[in-house]
Amino acid sequence: MRTEGHAEGHDLRHHGDAEVRGDGSGLIDLAVNVRADTPPRWLRERIAASLGGLAAYPDGRAARAAVAARHGLPVERVLLTAGAAEAFVLLARALKVRRPVVVHPQFTEPEAALRDAGHSVDRVLLREEDGFRLDPAAVPEDADLVVIGNPTNPTSVLHPARDVRRLARAGRTLVVDEAFMDAVPGEREALAGATDVPGLVVLRSLTKTWGLAGLRIGYVLAAPETIAELERAQPLWPVSSPALAAAEACMGAQALAEAAHAAHRVAADRAHLVAGLEEFAADGLRVVGPADGPFVLVRLPRAAAVRRRLRTLGFAVRRGDTFPGLDEEWLRLAVRDRPTVNRFLQALDQALALTRVPAQQTGRPLPSRSEGRTHTSDRYPSRSSARRTRYQRLLLYRPGL
Repeated sequence: MRTEGHAEGHDLRHHGDAEVRGDGSGLIDLAVNVRADTPPRWLRERIAASLGGLAAYPDGRAARAAVAARHGLPVERVLLTAGAAEAFVLLARALKVRRPVVVHPQFTEPEAALRDAGHSVDRVLLREEDGFRLDPAAVPEDADLVVIGNPTNPTSVLHPARDVRRLARAGRTLVVDEAFMDAVPGEREALAGATDVPGLVVLRSLTKTWGLAGLRIGYVLAAPETIAELERAQPLWPVSSPALAAAEACMGAQALAEAAHAAHRVAADRAHLVAGLEEFAADGLRVVGPADGPFVLVRLPRAAAVRRRLRTLGFAVRRGDTFPGLDEEWLRLAVRDRPTVNRFLQALDQALALTRVPAQQTGRPLPSRSEGRTHTSDRYPSRSSARRTRYQRLLLYRPGL
């Protein structure tokens, strides 16, 4: 791990939705980490039912109480926000800090918000050779604000709660972004609801699991004095009535059971995606693992060219070079259902063939079956029986699994 104190070279404001705007709107979306086919019908109906009360100013008391009850906390420890992104802005503007540190690679909005608020931000860069895993000792002792994601976007690494707890210090605010924690079966390693960690601030989002990116709803869990400080920095009525209705609905027993089921489904679909990606190891593709979020991070030679080619084949994936600590060889892929993943793997195979550097330009011979991969020589434009056999194995879809 190493520490950096600059922002050059990375577009901190680039996010996955940029891949599916404009001419990308018709692409199959593996760029945005929002669960497909959401929000569910019952949630849409709850949101629609709230529209009759739009003439009244939003009243967040019921939603706030529902969030508090879900995490076993008093309401004084809960602040509702217009998505987790607003929470990062509030933290940057409201807290008086001298040395903020962001642990990367991770969601870039916390650093962007801190810099916009006039802070000089240091980075702790987790290393590929360490599996992008946290070493608490790498964080400077004098850091009075530390931000980390868990599970981390884009690496999909789930840090042990004990290691995250080791980042806590007297006089330090420890911000843990748990926007994807509800996609982890059992929410293991979660710190939401913990009250014994000094300076702990946990951020949650309802965007990812429930498909509410356009509604903007999230929340902060922290000590009452921190919540009060952040609340003073909020404008009046920051969360709309439909968003409040969604928040209350998503804290109910039915919703929690559905989210738990979805987390297990995502885990199964992710395993299928990873197994398929591992078929491309001979092409230099490497999957960061173990992955625990609803997305995976891969390293691939010529990744930028492959990403562009995938767009021509109908698929959008997230570029990785805007995340500090990564470069243009990285891509992030959202987990989708098995039929979608199977189609994507076929497209990836074609993209690799179409972006491959010809042997005469590299001075190296083409790889052959004798090198241990049954499908290598059939990767390129012709479709041989060996390649078809590979897809019979790789793209097997069995409903119900």
